[in-house]
Amino acid sequence: MFHMNQNLKVVLAVEPVDLRKSFNGLYAIARSELGEVPENGALFVFANRTRTRIKVLCFDSTGCWVSVKRLEQGTFSWPMGLGKEKMVLKPEALSLLLDGVDLRGARMRPWYQR
Repeated sequence: MFHMNQNLKVVLAVEPVDLRKSFNGLYAIARSELGEVPENGALFVFANRTRTRIKVLCFDSTGCWVSVKRLEQGTFSWPMGLGKEKMVLKPEALSLLLDGVDLRGARMRPWYQR
């Protein structure tokens, strides 16, 4: 599994992706449509149109791997209508997103220190 640390870059594809794509297809989307270089060690997060499945693409020093999560009920909270192709998230936000927390309107408390 991937290690979540403060230096990890997480790139979320805002638009839905055909999740029948595997390593090469998702890698091509990260490179061409999102304009990122997967070899730099970022995580790339993709969702299907109905927001019931997520795939995470990661390139570590030895190769590329894909992780998948499918919800049995409900949908993932996903940014829509931003006019952007991608969003850069903090690792904490990815953890919340994968756990089903709605990030819209969420904010850091004043007492929270990193």
